[in-house]
Amino acid sequence: MNTFVALCAVGAEKILGNELKLLGYKLAGNAPGRVRFTGDDDAIYRANYCLRTSDRVYLEMGKYPAKDFDDLFDGCYKIPWQDFFKKDSRVVVDKVRTYKSKLNSEHSIQGMIQKAIYKKLGDVWHMTTLPESGDQSDVRVYIDEDEAMILLDTSGEALHKRGYRTDGGIAPLRETTAAVLLQEMMWRRKTPLHDPFCGSGTIAIEANLYAHNIAPGLGRRFAYEHLGIYNQQRAIEIKKQEAEKIRTDVECRITGSDIDPAAVERSRLNAEHACVAAGRALQMIGSDAKITRPDFVVSDFKDLQAPYDYGLVLANPPYGERIGDVEQAAELYKNMSSLFTDFDGWDMGFITNQLKFEQNLGHKADRVKSLKAGNLDTSLYIFKGKK
Repeated sequence: MNTFVALCAVGAEKILGNELKLLGYKLAGNAPGRVRFTGDDDAIYRANYCLRTSDRVYLEMGKYPAKDFDDLFDGCYKIPWQDFFKKDSRVVVDKVRTYKSKLNSEHSIQGMIQKAIYKKLGDVWHMTTLPESGDQSDVRVYIDEDEAMILLDTSGEALHKRGYRTDGGIAPLRETTAAVLLQEMMWRRKTPLHDPFCGSGTIAIEANLYAHNIAPGLGRRFAYEHLGIYNQQRAIEIKKQEAEKIRTDVECRITGSDIDPAAVERSRLNAEHACVAAGRALQMIGSDAKITRPDFVVSDFKDLQAPYDYGLVLANPPYGERIGDVEQAAELYKNMSSLFTDFDGWDMGFITNQLKFEQNLGHKADRVKSLKAGNLDTSLYIFKGKK
C-alpha cells in the first residue's frame, strides 16, 4: 500500500475525503487544504483520473522527524529516489511549507532536500553530475511540528485544468471549485440546474460530467507518465475501466445563461470540448454513444423564468474584482433578488467574496460555507427552496 496526499481548496477537505472513500481508499488524516489517504499501486492513476474536487495528487515519499538539517537530509537520502526518476530527470523542489517547526527557512529547506535527492541519485548511479535534460519532476515539502513530509507530484498541471476549457474569459471559476459547489449543494442529476451567470460554462459542464459519471481527467496527461514507476498498460486499462462507468442513458436538465453573447458561445465551445473528450474515452471501449450537451442561451437574469417547479440555481456572479467594481457588484446583488421570485421554490447557491452579499441581496442564507477559491477567501451562500 502507498500513502498519498490530495490537495484541495481550504474548506473542501470533507468533500474530498468522501470522494476518496467512494473510490475505495482509506483516509489517513487531513490538514487545511490537504487530505492524506492510502491506496494500492492503481491509485496513482485512478485518483488523478477520477477526483473532481482535488487540485493535485502527491505520492508520499517519506514522513519522519526533522528537528535539524541533518535529520532532514538523512531522512530524504534514505528514500529510494532511483526507483522513481530517470537518469535524465530534472528534479525541482517547487514548494516548502512549515508550521511550528525549528526548521522554518523555506529557501534553506528547499536547498537541503534538493541536495539530498541528487546525492542519492548520484551515489546509486555512480554519476557526479546528472544531465537534467529530461522531463521535470516536482517535489513538495511540508514540515509540521518538526515532522517532515516529502511528496512527489503525480499530477503535473493542476487537476482543475481538465483540458476542455480553452477560453475561461475574464474571471473564470476553477473547475474543482465548481465541483465542490455542486457537492455542497447536494445536487443530484435528476434535479434541474441553471447558472444565470455562466461565464465560461464551468458549473454546467462540471454538473454534466458528474451527471454522466464521466471521470474529469480522462482527456488529459499527468506527471506520473514521466516517472520510472509508470505502467502505461495498466494506466490504459484503468482508463478503460472508468470509461465503462460513463452513463449515456441518463436524463438531465442542465442549462446556463449570460447577458454576454461571447460568454454563451464560450460556454458552448467548452462544453463541446468536454463531451468530445468523453466521446474519445467511450471509443476506447468500442462505444459510439453520445453525451448530452448542456444548453446555453443569451439572456439577462432578470428576464428568466423557472422552466420547472423545482430545481437548483447555482452561480458565480461578478465580485467586483476583475469585472466591474464593488459598487456595481452591490447593485447587481440587489437586482438578483428577482431570482427568488422568478425561481420560486428552487434551491439557490451563490459564491462571492463580498461580505455584504446577504445585505445587498435582501435575503438571509440558510447556510454559509467558507471556501478558498484560488487566492480569494470566498463564501458559498446557500438558500433552500420549498419542495
